[in-house]
Amino acid sequence: MSVSAARPGWRFLWSDPAHLLAFGFGAGLAPVAPGTAGTLVGVPVVVVLQGFGPMVYGVACLFAFVLGCWAAGRTSRHLGVHDHGGIVWDEVVGYLVTMAVLPSEAGWLMAGFASFRAFDIIKPWPISWLDKRVRGGCGIMLDDVAAGAGAGLLLWGAGRLLY
Repeated sequence: MSVSAARPGWRFLWSDPAHLLAFGFGAGLAPVAPGTAGTLVGVPVVVVLQGFGPMVYGVACLFAFVLGCWAAGRTSRHLGVHDHGGIVWDEVVGYLVTMAVLPSEAGWLMAGFASFRAFDIIKPWPISWLDKRVRGGCGIMLDDVAAGAGAGLLLWGAGRLLY
């Protein structure tokens, strides 16, 4: 399937379940800041999953990552572009990872959101190394998981110092 990589639309998303997932159920079609829109998709997911406890949360994160590797890889191949800006499932999973060690209270949700977006955008080492060297669907996912881990650990540490 060939599609314009510059601006895929709803028809592309509905043509394959992998595309719908990779584009965050449409969040990746946002004309401005699709990564931020994708991260927003993760907020209610975090709130719901945290209610099930850490074991279910961890399994859900792992499942979302594996599913994301498949969806991002397939969608990337169909678009002919590695890590197209509209592929935002990696942001959803990265935010889930950020919030894995944090409470789901409003202040923590916002701090996690801001911290994850900063890590994802700035890509400090080793996140930048992963982003440049690991290819395919898992490569698309892995740098955001690393950004999520960094953001979560930073906030967890700050919380331990302050509280």
